[in-house]
Amino acid sequence: MSALSLSVPSALATLGFSILFLLSFSTAGTAHAAKGKTASHAPVNPKASPEAKKLLRFVYEVSGKRLLTAQHNYPGTISHFTNHEYDITGKYPAIWGQDFGFTKDGKDGINHRQAIIDEAKKQYKKGSIITLMWHAVRPVDDEPTGWKESVQNHLTDAEWEELITPGTPLYKHWLSQLDVVAGYLKQLQAAHIPILWRPYHEGNGKWFWWGYRTGPKGYAALYQNMFNYFTKHHHLNNLIWVWNTNQPGGNAGPYKGFYPGPKFVDILATDVYGNNFLQSHHDDLLKIAAGKPIALGEVGTVPTSAILEKQSRWAWCMIWCDFLDEANTHDGVRDFYNDPRMVTRDELKELYK
Repeated sequence: MSALSLSVPSALATLGFSILFLLSFSTAGTAHAAKGKTASHAPVNPKASPEAKKLLRFVYEVSGKRLLTAQHNYPGTISHFTNHEYDITGKYPAIWGQDFGFTKDGKDGINHRQAIIDEAKKQYKKGSIITLMWHAVRPVDDEPTGWKESVQNHLTDAEWEELITPGTPLYKHWLSQLDVVAGYLKQLQAAHIPILWRPYHEGNGKWFWWGYRTGPKGYAALYQNMFNYFTKHHHLNNLIWVWNTNQPGGNAGPYKGFYPGPKFVDILATDVYGNNFLQSHHDDLLKIAAGKPIALGEVGTVPTSAILEKQSRWAWCMIWCDFLDEANTHDGVRDFYNDPRMVTRDELKELYK
């Protein structure tokens, strides 16, 4: 028997779990059809596309029942780590992740953006759910630039105040940066592809220029301004808005002080590295979510089955790029994929598509 093969009991457990979930998902879908759109499941963008509404409903249905597998890729690698995950497990993850980048070329190059959009279309056609992020450069800088020089640099308090004040020169320059990314997102909207959009991730941390500013004029204001610009000016209605924070502790503050608010967020996520799956990381986020789905936006090491038993509300779990090898054993990744909770791309055809 190969390393990828499930034992007979495991296979039966997986089959049974899948049948139970299909039945519960079908029943839930019938209830939705009978009652109409549930207000709590509606996207925060009232003009959200039918595809975006369908995706968000699916994430709600998965939450607490199954866990969507996911894999992130560096801009320059396109789908390398997604394919590598297949090499390890024999299955493709349900969610394909990418980043718009910030350098001129190479691993994080902005020169890969069109290739990323083209690949997103291919991945969606194959059945993947798409999630995108953006390691944005500072609004005082121009693309392309560097990691330490810009993405992990800082803004002064005066620059921040100017940034979040409509009509100022810095605010207008920031909008011009958003216009570039919006142009790529519009290509996916034209193709009727919904996106799990997670901008300005890890905003409760001290390591990005957009991070660690609390209060109504802090990080929350930046996130809200992007939401308003993308939805009202660019009419990007294919985005599901994910507020993706970081595990609290050390250089990262508590979730609460950075939350943009329920009118701007569809799904709440957190990043967990160092195998630091404290129960509070799950429970505190669940409390703030107040019924909205929660997810593991990024992880290094995958959580064990024992952890997932106690932290049952995660809707998806995305492994970060090369941490697939650096923070995990291949046996550990296979065990994760063989857990009957997991949803891989092949199952999406029945459950979602």
